[in-house]
Amino acid sequence: MTSTRTRRTRSQKTIEEYLLSEQQLEDMYYYMLLSRRLNERMLALNRQGRAPFVIAGAGQEAAQVGAAMALQKGTDYLAPYYRDLGMNLVLGMTAREAMLNLLAKRDDPNSFGRQMPSHWGNSARRIVTQSSVVTTQLVHAAGIGLAAKMRKDPIVVLTCCGEGSTSRGDFHEALNFAAIHKLPVIFYVQNNGYAITSRTDKEMPLENVADRARGYGIQSAMVDGMDCIAVYQTVKPAIDQARRGGGPYLIEAKCYRLWPHSSDDDDTRYRPKAELEEWTKKDPVTTFRDRVVSEGVFPAEDLQEIEKRVEEEVREAAQWALMQPDPAPEDALGFVYKEL
Repeated sequence: MTSTRTRRTRSQKTIEEYLLSEQQLEDMYYYMLLSRRLNERMLALNRQGRAPFVIAGAGQEAAQVGAAMALQKGTDYLAPYYRDLGMNLVLGMTAREAMLNLLAKRDDPNSFGRQMPSHWGNSARRIVTQSSVVTTQLVHAAGIGLAAKMRKDPIVVLTCCGEGSTSRGDFHEALNFAAIHKLPVIFYVQNNGYAITSRTDKEMPLENVADRARGYGIQSAMVDGMDCIAVYQTVKPAIDQARRGGGPYLIEAKCYRLWPHSSDDDDTRYRPKAELEEWTKKDPVTTFRDRVVSEGVFPAEDLQEIEKRVEEEVREAAQWALMQPDPAPEDALGFVYKEL
């Protein structure tokens, strides 16, 4: 996102303390808000019977946007997991494309309408397509990292998962392999407190996923995943270090899933209402907005302009995508078998 708005008085000292430019801070708010508003519109379409399934990242926008903004677009690779809409937006996905994916339209750039929603993939943007089986993308990331090392290609791979995925064998195999070969892979765990219905303390014996790094002799970090600025400031040095040959890094972003697991989930059956209410006070989108306004980084009027632009962008994208063609039945077997 590039701002075309009239610049107003800002707190330059505060911006310098963040170690981020004014434009980067604007972009953080824009991408977080766009991700949230898209998810809201997607869920509305689902409830109207127009979209079959929604699995959203509400509450994890800061963890996603802050991390993705630390990558070099067009150079580094992203091996995401299903909630990573915010990351895809940072790397170039448009609101229209996100809606095409949701509605399984013919021109969906992720899978041409052949996959479930939120199965991201775009070779031009170096976003690696994923399986419906969680955690497989971590092994793919290790493979990309090995190829980059063999070619002496100074790229970094950021691969993501939830904390539930760290109990699967793929997680441990990928970390072990990357550690042995000192690969430029950032293993980024968005710990949102639940693996579908299971709380973290039912998933693993450790309090922190980051503690598992010691078993592989690699570095790790934990960060407040509800704070976009803190996420960027944590992930960026790890990426820079990996690019210089420093090997893999395990980062755990402590965040919270504000919505049910998916549009088919009833979280009232397993999640206390008081817990959700307490975490809602830490909503990463609203807390970021309150922070930059109260600290004098941006006047409220500037953010209102971004909010208006996002609302129009999401509305237009949904209306446009609904009118786009569905995949043709005769093309159902395309891209399944090798074409002669």
